[in-house]
Amino acid sequence: MATFTGSDDLQGAQFRGADLRGARFVGSDVSGVVMRGVDAAGLDVDAPWLLEGDSVLLVNGVNVVPFVEAELNRRFPGRADQRAPDPDGLRAAWEVLQRTWAATLARVDAMPAGTVDVSVDGEWSFAQTLRHLVMAIDTWLRRAVQQVEQPYHPIGQPNTGASGDGLDLSIFVTGRPSYDEVLAVRAERVAMVTDFLATVTPEELAAPRTNPWAPQHPETVLSCLHTILEEEWEHHRYAVRDLDAIQGASTV
Repeated sequence: MATFTGSDDLQGAQFRGADLRGARFVGSDVSGVVMRGVDAAGLDVDAPWLLEGDSVLLVNGVNVVPFVEAELNRRFPGRADQRAPDPDGLRAAWEVLQRTWAATLARVDAMPAGTVDVSVDGEWSFAQTLRHLVMAIDTWLRRAVQQVEQPYHPIGQPNTGASGDGLDLSIFVTGRPSYDEVLAVRAERVAMVTDFLATVTPEELAAPRTNPWAPQHPETVLSCLHTILEEEWEHHRYAVRDLDAIQGASTV
C-alpha cells in the first residue's frame, strides 16, 4: 500500500478512474479538491475547521456546512452557545458543557477497565484527550488571557506539530500518567476556567490579547474563551465517537 507524506507534492494531481477505496487522509490539505462522477458511498470526513468562517462543502451542488452545524448542535445540547458574547452567556455555556463532560466521565467509569487508554484508529485515547484539554486551557486561559510566563502543567498532551510552533516539549511528561492523576489535573483546570468566568466583566472580555500560536492574528479575552469552548466541544465529540467504536467492537 502506497503512503504519501508531506514531502510528496500532490497539488493539482488528477486521479482518473483510480481506485482509492479505503484510502485514509490524515492531517492533509484537501481544500479545493474537486470530485466528479465519484462513488462516495461510506465517505467519512472529519474536518473541525470546516465550520469556521465562510467555509463551504458542496455535495451535488449543495453547501452542507449549515446542515452539519445544525445536526451537531442537535446531538450536543449546549454546543450552540459556545460563541456566547457576554459573561452570563459564557458562564451558562461552560456549566452546560461541564455537565455534558460529567455524563461522559460517568459513562467511561462504567466501561471495562483500561478503556481510558484505548486508541481508536491511532487517535488519542480518552485519557490523552483529557490531557490535551489541560494543555488547551493552559494555552488559552493561563498563557493567552492571564499571561502566565510558564503556564503549562507537565501532564498536558501537546498537539501534533506543537514543537514547530515554538513550544518546548521538554516541559511535558513522556510516560503515561495514571488516570487518577489526569482526572485531578483536569479538575483543577476546569475550576480555573469556572473561577475566571465567575468574575469576568464585559470590559475585560474586550481586552486585546496575543494569539499564542499565531501572534499576527489579534485576539481578545472573549475570543480566547471561545477557543476553549470550541476545543472542549470538539474533543468531546471525538471522545464520544471513539467510545461508541470501543463499545461497538466489544459487542461483536
